[in-house]
Amino acid sequence: MRANLRDPLLIQAVIAAAISFAHLHDVADAAGQGGWKAWCYPVSVDLLLVMAWEQIRERNGRPKGAPWTWFLLSMAASLGANVATSGVIDLAHPSPVLRIVVAGWPVLAFFGGSLLVHSRKAQAQDAAGAPQAPAEEPAEEPEEEEEPEPGPAPQTPNLVTYAEAAAVAGVAVETIRGAANPQRGNPPRLTKHQTPDGPRVDLDEVRKRYDLRPVGA
Repeated sequence: MRANLRDPLLIQAVIAAAISFAHLHDVADAAGQGGWKAWCYPVSVDLLLVMAWEQIRERNGRPKGAPWTWFLLSMAASLGANVATSGVIDLAHPSPVLRIVVAGWPVLAFFGGSLLVHSRKAQAQDAAGAPQAPAEEPAEEPEEEEEPEPGPAPQTPNLVTYAEAAAVAGVAVETIRGAANPQRGNPPRLTKHQTPDGPRVDLDEVRKRYDLRPVGA
């Protein structure tokens, strides 16, 4: 069974918060803020730290604006208290600078918290007032083009030999041959169709040329 990494991290957070809380109390008490006032200082520092961190998370960690300033300031106050209680500073005889810093911290923390709250409201208003992108209109479906109706199939010519055409038209074979093969300079009177079996002419064209009615008409 794998151990949950959040449990050791939570224990570390509780230890760090408790020690830092006690160190801030000790520094405030040594600087002349005794009694209940000394316990308010660690609460004020931690609250400002949490508020600034929430703002940084909402802005995706971008190092811009007041959140990072107040986060680093509250972190410096907590870290400074930890260092001060290690014996670097004589807390039995605190310096005037330490007394001034501790005395001015509540106003500074209130000012920073107010700025963080108002910047969050301004950010929410900007997000609400930002113009929304217009919804994309659904793409129009292309109209189906109507396929043209097929026209009538071309008629296959009724090809016959010169002799057969001459028999139908009642003329000599040479007349049909001459109409299909005119002399130079003269247009043909009948269209000659060249086939593997020899030249042929269209019987319907022959009837039309010689004013003959089709069979059965």
